[in-house]
Amino acid sequence: MKTKLSFLSSFIMIVLLFTMAFPAATLAESPHFTEGKEAYGSEGMVATAHPAASEIGAEVLRKGGNAVDAAIAIQFALNVAEPMMSGIGGGGFMMVYDANEDDISIIDSRERAPAGATPDMFLDENGDVIPFSKRHISGDAVGVPGTLKGLMTAYEEWGSRSFNQLINPSIKLAHKGVEVNGVLADAIADNQDKLARSTAGNVFMPEGEPLKEGELLVQRDLAHTYKLIRKDGLDAFYGGEIGEALAETVQDFGGSMTSQDLSNYEISIDEPVTGTYRGYEIASMPPPSSGGITILQMLKMLEGFDMDAYDVKSPEKYHLMAEAMHLAYADRNTYIGDTQFVDVPIDGMLNEDYLAQRRSLIEFGQANPNVQPGNPWAYQDGEPEGAAVQPDDKEIGETTHFTVADKWGNIVTYTTTIEQVFGTGIMVPGHGFMLNNELTDFDAVPGGPNQVEPNKRPMSSMSPTMVFENGEPFMTVGSPGGPTIITSVFQTIVNVIDYEMDLKEAIEEPRIYSSSYPQIRWEEGIPADVRETMEQWGHQWQNNPGEIGNVQAIRILDDGGYIGAADSSREGTAIGINKAAGKK
Repeated sequence: MKTKLSFLSSFIMIVLLFTMAFPAATLAESPHFTEGKEAYGSEGMVATAHPAASEIGAEVLRKGGNAVDAAIAIQFALNVAEPMMSGIGGGGFMMVYDANEDDISIIDSRERAPAGATPDMFLDENGDVIPFSKRHISGDAVGVPGTLKGLMTAYEEWGSRSFNQLINPSIKLAHKGVEVNGVLADAIADNQDKLARSTAGNVFMPEGEPLKEGELLVQRDLAHTYKLIRKDGLDAFYGGEIGEALAETVQDFGGSMTSQDLSNYEISIDEPVTGTYRGYEIASMPPPSSGGITILQMLKMLEGFDMDAYDVKSPEKYHLMAEAMHLAYADRNTYIGDTQFVDVPIDGMLNEDYLAQRRSLIEFGQANPNVQPGNPWAYQDGEPEGAAVQPDDKEIGETTHFTVADKWGNIVTYTTTIEQVFGTGIMVPGHGFMLNNELTDFDAVPGGPNQVEPNKRPMSSMSPTMVFENGEPFMTVGSPGGPTIITSVFQTIVNVIDYEMDLKEAIEEPRIYSSSYPQIRWEEGIPADVRETMEQWGHQWQNNPGEIGNVQAIRILDDGGYIGAADSSREGTAIGINKAAGKK
């Protein structure tokens, strides 16, 4: 089993980071912070996909706030700076490690179906599935948002600063404007028709032209909404004018949501699903997220192979990963749903004998062309229910992930979303936030554990995860990317544990995604000869590479300090909080 970094190696790493990554002038100007794609912090760390959000979170930590305080401030800021990825019109999964209690809690703010939802609502009058391109932009696609209630629940449990201090920076950012970066500019340009159907067009395409990189995005309606939340808290959203406007907007676009659905919304506070990998303890998301179970299944299947015997860019490594993905996703798509509505065979799916049986289906030199779900019910009480065959027409969603740690050892890892880029494309008039399309995460064809039902949570892929070594926090990891989230987290963990990579190196290593035989989605950097060998084994590669996920992570050092790393595929920024020179 790999040991933790020694104090000496930690010190060397810190020196290298300081001298190579952070110019002296920058450090002199900001004595409390180190900032970049990789950063060191002795007093805390934030890593998000947008520099403005990272700066707001870091300032909360510098002023004495804890990790949850910073996470709340970051989510409000991301709604402003990354409005196409997440916000109060969506939901998410927050994992909180309370250092004082040595305990993990899951704040599940996943959206729920309204009371008027029906199992067949994504079928047309002929019983055929409404194409995803059409169903994901309808009012029926909007789930009752949970993000704000999740934030407020976390604040009531762990918040230490005044709520005004956490939301005010984002009010200012929305009112004065945030500079449009390349990621947002591309998202607006690619979704003009979708945005033009609502008041979103006026915000992101003033005078009919999409905002371009370097221009200023001003969101005064969103600033007004934040002021109402600052004044009236949850009542403004779930029982006040914001909620009424939200429900009316959903109905205008053909959905059934009412103000009562918002009033009835409940979050869930859960325990993580847990397992081990080569002596490390893994804590991740329980259902309705499929992330934790699927990650643990893939890791356990790989545990039977000596991964470091194969080069990190070898055909054997990618083959083993792809085959494990196929087996785990077959189970995922068959058995996982909202545990408040269906029985999910969690114990069976994570049973070591069951996973050994699944592992035995992996052969070297030959892709399995006929992967079927296993029978985890044979390893626990209960009976399989089966699932209907679903169309393969969904587009890969986006989302955002961030992570925070404070000087007391508290840690947050949080994935938050409105599902597709800009969600449904529907903005609530006068309130400036986008509405999710999370209900398209339900199965379109009824008949399985993930069919649509009133008040039910759709299956998710969000996978904020923590890794522990000898009972102590070792790293956090998470990613956006729809179903590719799961494989991004999985591969980052393998890169760190099996290949002993530094955190940033582990994140940047090219990833693959293959949920079923035979096609593999891949990132640039996987050698041509490796792909050719795997094609001889029966795999197929997509014609061109593309980005998979956007991992943000924190590595916890032996001395109590942190290394934070942000994925280069967006404008992610890690900021470490340090004592200023001469301060004690």
